[in-house]
Amino acid sequence: MNMHTPDVDLQPSLDEAEAALDVLRRWAAKAQDQEIAALDPVVARLLPDAPPVDYPVLSRSYPDAFDADVGYRAGLPDLQNGPSSLIVGARAPIQHVGISNFRLPIRFHTRDNGDLTLETSVTGTVSLDAGKKGINMSRIMRTFYGHAERTFSFGVIEAALDDYKSDLDSFDARIQMRFSFPVKLRSLRSGLEGYQYYDIALELCDQQGVRRRFMHLDYVYSSTCPCSLELSEHARMSRGQLATPHSQRSVARISIEALPGKRLWFEDLIELCRAGVPTETQVMVKREDEQAFAELNAANPIFVEDAARSFCKQLLADPRIGDFRVVASHQESLHSHDAVSILTEGPTFAADSLDPKLFNTLFHVG
Repeated sequence: MNMHTPDVDLQPSLDEAEAALDVLRRWAAKAQDQEIAALDPVVARLLPDAPPVDYPVLSRSYPDAFDADVGYRAGLPDLQNGPSSLIVGARAPIQHVGISNFRLPIRFHTRDNGDLTLETSVTGTVSLDAGKKGINMSRIMRTFYGHAERTFSFGVIEAALDDYKSDLDSFDARIQMRFSFPVKLRSLRSGLEGYQYYDIALELCDQQGVRRRFMHLDYVYSSTCPCSLELSEHARMSRGQLATPHSQRSVARISIEALPGKRLWFEDLIELCRAGVPTETQVMVKREDEQAFAELNAANPIFVEDAARSFCKQLLADPRIGDFRVVASHQESLHSHDAVSILTEGPTFAADSLDPKLFNTLFHVG
């Protein structure tokens, strides 16, 4: 005998649909996004904070296999290169726009024919016409990476500047590279050696077709106050009173234009500073070195005005150096304020107004 199951109406009722919807909502409220997407992304619309019904359903999983081919990339929006109608604010030219503190290892050549690879902070900027919306910042980085494997010099920086100036269709451009440069120094009497690190920046400026090269160096030294030294000696001699003059860690930021022709090495500029003010802070010190440093300071007491002029004398005598600026800060141990001076030679660094935070940047901590 053949048995036939009667047809059953499988169409759920409204009550059954509402009950199922309630179960689904309660499940979705506690489920992970990945679980909801795996079941059906539409379920996300059942949540209390779901977007409007007409909002498109978007995938929440990362498309590992997606290939951004040439055609796809060509269709990507690019607001920075959009029409001038998108410019926000005044249609004014911008003298410098770009990136700052882009870091990468760079190989530098030293005076003794050695190479050093140093972490370098790069600032790259270009000018922007009044009618242009903006620039593609990443092009500066990509262009710089094209030269990063070479041993850097001003010539290599010029090649990098040529490339990104062309890529960004700009008239003026600037590259600045900051790094800490190590030099091995011998102690005054014990013969110990250690590394002194100098904050140095190279800068190449291309303005209205004229290129100029600049170097910046922070030189850290000890300054003994001449007045305090004389007063201390007066107390010793006149009253038999032990007294010590005040001295303090001091910093000079030397900025120079490197003229075309014979190369000015980093080490050369450091030695010029040391010739002007010989009381550079020490790296390795034993007792005999500490005594020698006290004697060296006593032989070279110096006000902040003296320091600026001593550096100036050395810089003026070097034919490789054009315009320059000396910013000196003696971070007083006597006063609760600093003694500062600025000396400029030539129009390049002359300025009526100062950055209000300029002297704050001259602190060097151990």
